[in-house]
Amino acid sequence: MSGSKTARAWQRMLSGRRLDLIDPSPLDIEISDIAHGLARVARWNGQTKGAEIFSVAQHCLLVEALVGALAPQADPKARLFALLHDAPEYVIGDMISPFKAVIGGDYKAIEARLLAAIHIRFGLSAKAPPEVTTFVKGADRAAAWFEAINLAGFSTAEAQKLFGAPNIALAGIEAYLQPMRPAKAQEGFLRRFAELDDHPAAVQSAGKPTP
Repeated sequence: MSGSKTARAWQRMLSGRRLDLIDPSPLDIEISDIAHGLARVARWNGQTKGAEIFSVAQHCLLVEALVGALAPQADPKARLFALLHDAPEYVIGDMISPFKAVIGGDYKAIEARLLAAIHIRFGLSAKAPPEVTTFVKGADRAAAWFEAINLAGFSTAEAQKLFGAPNIALAGIEAYLQPMRPAKAQEGFLRRFAELDDHPAAVQSAGKPTP
């Protein structure tokens, strides 16, 4: 009898939405849920310096800022792709790359479906254009370099081997590397989303995160 029951594959969100993790609908995705979740998920499995975790929300803000430095021609939609690049982790968590590689297919398929639904929900194409994917990946690797050295205890040689050193001055992005309380990270993520989604003109003049 119990074998005939379908396993639950949805999660109740604080917004009241019920998100199916296997077959997600864009209609069940809310930016408030994404920001809340990402601000409470730790990068590097929590193995970072500071009294607070360094959250995925902060990582996303860093990557979006680095896109501005590496690809100044990027338009607001491209930068929104950058801000949302790890958004599925609000429900599936942040798994370090070595473990993702071991798990392989199923995890990546679920992650890809969630990301496509998130993109569609916020008026983007299901998949980012190839050129956008290229510079977001470059910014993601640059973020990993800065986080590894400044927060996660990596030596410069280790980080160089794994991520490669970006040609960007730390002074330009230092504020993004200060771990902050979840409520502040959530607020910063929502603010930047609003700037990119609703006020494209604000992209070039947006400031650093509020301490």
